[in-house]
Parts: sequence; C-alpha cells; structure tokens
Amino acid sequence: MNVTTQLDLILRVLIAGACGFAIGYERDARAKTAGLRTHIIIAVGAALMMIVSKYGFMDVLGNKGFELDPSRIAAQIVSGIGFIGAGTIIVKHEDVNGLTTATGLWTTAGIGMAIGA
Repeated sequence: MNVTTQLDLILRVLIAGACGFAIGYERDARAKTAGLRTHIIIAVGAALMMIVSKYGFMDVLGNKGFELDPSRIAAQIVSGIGFIGAGTIIVKHEDVNGLTTATGLWTTAGIGMAIGA
C-alpha cells in the first residue's frame, strides 16, 4: 500500500469522525443520551471496519482455497448497531423513548460505512 492510499484511508476515517461529530453535537446540544462521543466512535468504527473489510485481506486474495466477501462485515455492522440501538429503546405504558437515538446510531453507522467504503 503506498503513501497516497494510506493518506486516503486516514482521510476517510477523519471525514467519518467529522460526520459523527456533527450528528453527536446536535444530540449533545439537546441533552440526549447518545451524544458526541458515541456518534464519533460509531462513525469512525464503522469506517474502520469497512476499510479493513475492503482492503485488509488483499494479501490472501490470490491464494487457492480463499474466498472473500467484504459485504459480510458490512452486514455484521448493521446487525451489531441494530442490537445496540434496540437497547436504547424503552417502552413504558404507551410511551416509547429512545427510538430517535436508535435510528440516529444506525444512520451514523451507515454514514461511517459509506465513507469507509
């Protein structure tokens, strides 16, 4: 991997972090539970996982007996964040709280995945 490619990957992670910051800042300003740090970590983590999924196994691509499917990691990011988001949803009587937080986390992960890819 050359220096230009490495700088490109670092830039992707930084852009994902900036997007997570923007979403998290809005959530922090409204005093919501999942705020700045949570959204930055999710966006950066999703971007990193997509980068690893896409470029992390280039050394084994030509070997016999190895089949790689980068979309498998993406699917697991969606499932994992969905699980985390489900934990933020609280139902009391007829009131539902945390639904916007859950969808915000899920969307932030999607943004990080898109930037990482």
